[in-house]
Amino acid sequence: MTTDSDHMAHALRLGARGLGRTWPNPAVGCVIVRDGRVVGRGWTQPGGRPHAERVALAQAGDLARGATAYVTLEPCAHHGKTSPCAEALVAAGVARVVTALTDPDPRVAGRGHAILRSAGIEVVEGVLSAGAARVNAGFLRRVTAGLPFVTLKLATSLDGRIATAGGDSRWITGAEARRHVHMLRMTHDAVLVGAGTALADDPDLSVRDLGSPHQPVRVVMDSRLSHSPDSRLGRTAHAVPVWLLHGPVAPGAARAAWTAMGAHLVEAPVGQGGSLDARAALAALAGRGLTRVFCEGGGRLAAALVREGLTQDLAVYGGGVLIGAEGRAAFGPLTLDRLADAPRLSLRETRVLGADTFALWSFF
Repeated sequence: MTTDSDHMAHALRLGARGLGRTWPNPAVGCVIVRDGRVVGRGWTQPGGRPHAERVALAQAGDLARGATAYVTLEPCAHHGKTSPCAEALVAAGVARVVTALTDPDPRVAGRGHAILRSAGIEVVEGVLSAGAARVNAGFLRRVTAGLPFVTLKLATSLDGRIATAGGDSRWITGAEARRHVHMLRMTHDAVLVGAGTALADDPDLSVRDLGSPHQPVRVVMDSRLSHSPDSRLGRTAHAVPVWLLHGPVAPGAARAAWTAMGAHLVEAPVGQGGSLDARAALAALAGRGLTRVFCEGGGRLAAALVREGLTQDLAVYGGGVLIGAEGRAAFGPLTLDRLADAPRLSLRETRVLGADTFALWSFF
């Protein structure tokens, strides 16, 4: 017998299809079931509209009347570009709504459930809430903490190095692992690097070799805008978005040159040593709607994010190569005196990718 949990798991899988594409909105999934048969399903579409419920209701048509709707997040209750999804469910005549999470957005925050109940619809809350919180961790973090969910990615040798002493890092891992990196990029709103990585590698940071995929925003933390507008990022800024986080003393000529290339400039305060304040920089990204950021910076940026408690996931790709102590470490200084103070992570996933390994760790 198919249970509420089974149908919610289906809705969660649908919702995850929108990751990286729906910001600033959540990636919601919806399944409509009548007499044991799925009659409608949907997920939030690119750009955040239409919402999952409306896609599923349009597919179900008249069969939605008397049905049960499974929604991974409380249906919205506020008027925006469209009327609330809670009202759409009422108008469609559904008899029962099962949700995974209450939406913490102050414009909703229980109001969607209240609209449904006031219309006589049975509401069941909290089904597979942990899974729903994982899928929409970025949206939830932006709404509740004003920060994006950050995945820190590293490709390391067996001895924990990310490059030789001279900076050579191509390639520590093989083609299958690199393809997996592109798949992860595609599930995030943005890809982030620091100025050092941008200058050393002249990266493109786009998603490649996956057909015609969604492209995340490409972000560089560069306090003085030292990265050249004639770089790969600059030359493609009109085609794929480039955002530059910079400090208040970034030269006017550099600002004008990057703006002319089509880049979007975001000013943030600097911290000690003249580097950008990482927390303020991420808050600026969240303030512009970004919910999930994939960081591919070097050891210095990685350490800064971990020291400040700004990283939620750590994606580690391991290659079967030894570089030695003279190579560049995966992390810069974490200023730890005792092992008891070291961050402890929980392992979420492991897999073999060709000759390499992948491990996903969480800081929470």
